[in-house]
Amino acid sequence: MKISFLGAAKIVTGSNFLVETKNTKFLIDCGMFQGSKSINRMNYEPFRFNPEEIDFMVLSHAHIDHSGRVPKLIKEGFKGDIYSTKATVDLCSIMLPDSGHIQEMENEWDNRKRRRSGEKLREPLYTVEEAEESLRYFKPVLYDQKIELNHEVTLRFRDAGHILGSSIIELWIKEEGGKETKLVFSGDLGRRDRPILRDPSIIDEADYLIVESTYGNKLHHPSEDDTKELISIINTTVKRGGNVVIPSFAVERAQDIIYELNKYYTAYIKTEDQDFLNVPVYVDSPLTVSATEIFLRNPDCFDEDTLNLINIGNNPLDFYNLKYTRTVEESRQLNISKESKVIISASGMCTAGRIKHHLKHNLWRKESSIVFVGYQAQGTLGRRIKEGEKVVKIFGEEIQVNAEICSLEGFSGHADREGIIQWIKSFKNKPQKIFVVHGE
Repeated sequence: MKISFLGAAKIVTGSNFLVETKNTKFLIDCGMFQGSKSINRMNYEPFRFNPEEIDFMVLSHAHIDHSGRVPKLIKEGFKGDIYSTKATVDLCSIMLPDSGHIQEMENEWDNRKRRRSGEKLREPLYTVEEAEESLRYFKPVLYDQKIELNHEVTLRFRDAGHILGSSIIELWIKEEGGKETKLVFSGDLGRRDRPILRDPSIIDEADYLIVESTYGNKLHHPSEDDTKELISIINTTVKRGGNVVIPSFAVERAQDIIYELNKYYTAYIKTEDQDFLNVPVYVDSPLTVSATEIFLRNPDCFDEDTLNLINIGNNPLDFYNLKYTRTVEESRQLNISKESKVIISASGMCTAGRIKHHLKHNLWRKESSIVFVGYQAQGTLGRRIKEGEKVVKIFGEEIQVNAEICSLEGFSGHADREGIIQWIKSFKNKPQKIFVVHGE
C-alpha cells in the first residue's frame, strides 16, 4: 500500500490523500484550497494523478476544504462512486452548487481584469451545473455499516462529531500475500460535550493512523465560558449602539451559536431582562438557512440532549427574535437599519459571501464588534483582521478596522491538543505509525 499526501499537508486546507494498492487507486477527500491568492491558485493546478484512473473516493464530510474539488475531479475524468454518509450527501447538495456559484462570480470578476490587461481569459474551476452534475456520483452509507468496496478494500464510517454527517474513516486493505492492514483517517475530529452532535467515536485499533491537527498546539476555553462571553459582548455592543457581526461557517458553527443563544433567550424569557430579549439576531446566509433545514431532516445525527429538546417541542435551532434572511434586499436592509443587532453570516473566513458586505459597513465603526468563532486560514481576510491589521481592502475599498475584534475559540468544532491526544490514547491496539495532517 502506498499513501500520497496531496493536500492538507503542512496546511489546514485542500484535504486530499491518494491510496494505492496492487490493483486499486482511491482518494480520501478532494478538498478545495482556501486562503491567500497563492493558496487559491493551487486549485487550478493539475491533479498529481490521473482522475480517470481513480476507482472510487471516500469523503469524510461536506466542508468545502474536504469536498470542494469533487466537481473538478469529475470534470477531468473521474467516473467512480463517492462514498459518504447520507447527511454529507444532503449538505453537499447545497454546498457544492453554492461553491460553483462563487467560482462563476469570482471568475467573471477575474476575467474583467484580464480583459483590461490583455491577459488570456480562463474558465471557472467549475460551474453550478457541473457541481450539480457531480452529485449523482455520491453513494450514501450508514454510520457503523461495514461495506466491501472491492475485493481489496472494506470501509466503515464512524461518527467524528465535527459537523452533521462528519465521519472517521476506517479502511481494511488486503495486501499481497493475504495480509490485511487497517488504515484509519480521523477526518476533522469534533469536541466532546458539544451541543447538537454526538461525541467522536472511539476507535479500537489501527495499523496506521492519519490524524488532523488544526488546533494541535492549542487548548480551547470551555465552551460555556465562551457562550457567556458572547452574551456579554452582545449586551456591551448594543448598549453603545453598535452591531455584533459573527462570520460563521454555514454548517455547524452557525447552528451551534443558534443552539446556545436559544438556551439563553429561553432563560431570559423567565427574567426581567427585556433589553437582551429585544436584540434581534439575523442569520443572513441562504446557505446557512438551507443547511439548518437539512439539520432538522437528519435527527439521527443528534445527541441525546438535542433529541430530548425536540421531543418536548423546543426547536433548538429557533428562538424568540431569531430571523432568517434569504433575499439580497433583506440583507441590504440590515446595513441600512439603525437598530443594533446580531448578524450571523457566511463565509466563516470572510473570503466570500454576504459577510464581506457586513464587514464593510461595520469594521470602521468603533461601536460595533466582530466576533470570530472558527478557524481562520492563513491569508484570509478573517485571519488578517483577527491578527490586528488596521486597514483592510474589501471590494476594492480600504476600510479602517475600528470595531472591537473578539475571538471565541470555545465554539470551534475541532478538538484541541488535549482532545486529539485523548482520542489517540483511547486506541486499545496502538497504531504502528501516526501521520499528522491538516495543521500549519
